[in-house]
Amino acid sequence: MNYFSTIFIENGMNATFAEWLSFLIVLVLVLLTSAIVHFIAKKTVLPLLIRYIKSNRFNWDNIFLERSVIHKLFLLIPFILIYNSIFLFVGFEDILRRILSIILLILIIGILNATLNAVNDIYTKFEISKERPIKGYLQVVKIILFVVVGIVILATLLGQSPLIYLSGLGAMAAVFSFIFKDSILGLVAGMLLSLNDMLRIGDWIEMPKYGADGDVIDVTMNTVKVQNFDRTITTIPAYALISDSFKNWRGMQETGGRRIKRAINIDTSSIKFCTQDMLHKYKKIHLLNEYIESKEKEVEEYNAINQIDTSLLVNGKHLTNVGTFRVYIVNYLKNHPKIHQDLIQIVRQLPPGENGLPLEIYAFTNDIDWVNYEGIQADIFDHILAVAKEFDLIIFQNPSGHDIRNIGNKKTSQ
Repeated sequence: MNYFSTIFIENGMNATFAEWLSFLIVLVLVLLTSAIVHFIAKKTVLPLLIRYIKSNRFNWDNIFLERSVIHKLFLLIPFILIYNSIFLFVGFEDILRRILSIILLILIIGILNATLNAVNDIYTKFEISKERPIKGYLQVVKIILFVVVGIVILATLLGQSPLIYLSGLGAMAAVFSFIFKDSILGLVAGMLLSLNDMLRIGDWIEMPKYGADGDVIDVTMNTVKVQNFDRTITTIPAYALISDSFKNWRGMQETGGRRIKRAINIDTSSIKFCTQDMLHKYKKIHLLNEYIESKEKEVEEYNAINQIDTSLLVNGKHLTNVGTFRVYIVNYLKNHPKIHQDLIQIVRQLPPGENGLPLEIYAFTNDIDWVNYEGIQADIFDHILAVAKEFDLIIFQNPSGHDIRNIGNKKTSQ
């Protein structure tokens, strides 16, 4: 600048104007040189580096490339050149140093932000990321970085030590706790969810209060995103998963069995003792042959030992059609290829009521896919409902309009 200023002043230019003109000329030259250097580096060094990153056997560096971390690092090249040229600006060194320091901090925070995003992307490639997501923690780190850098920038502009402002953070803790209340609650909730293994990415959860019923797709510091089965997305506050209850279906997914818990109602008027003709018929059923034979011997021995008069079915032991039907369903489930045989299976009677005698099937399919599960369950009950009449049982249902019309037609014909 002194060189240009001297030339301009010797040619009769005003000293102040000469100084500012010299400043602009030097600034243009420095910026032009930095731009040329950056252009050369971007067109020569960067392509070689990108080619190397894409061709090597590592995958993590590709993520840094996708997140533009490498590109942001190359921005430091012209900046370093400009910063090292401050001595050329005689009389403007202090203000330029402050401005460049602020620009450097902005560049650094941009690089760190992109780096943290890349770290999260790399971490999500590992299976443990579903159990221990770190996105919320990285967001906390980002907030801290932005706050610290903001304070340093403010201190730089005012020409004071950043320690003065940093020391005042303690006094502002109450203010920050009020402003960032949700973030603090979300952070604590995220830590509890992670430490207690209550929630993972990919879990199927139900939370009717928030209309959530689907898979967890994202866990952040403040929210948990759930993609419902109708493809909508529900956002739940992270702390709500701690303060309220929710259902996690992970246990079902891990065991590989999905529960069937459904009852059919038997018309109690169709329940009766089995006659010899009925037992003879049931023996022909493959799933009941051994059971009928063993029960017949048991009943005969019991009645003989206790000298029971079997002319009346009310005396002694006798098989019933509903009991035999229940055993048939038990054996049917044990032999069904789509029923999980390592998990509990129960066919039980529930208390009879106004809709007949409920016969509940409690079992687990070995296929947890929703579509397949519904198909398996439908096939099982199709069979059970259709086979009930073979045991002289009637499935209870309330009279329909068709039934009432048939009654009316019968009366008319009579």
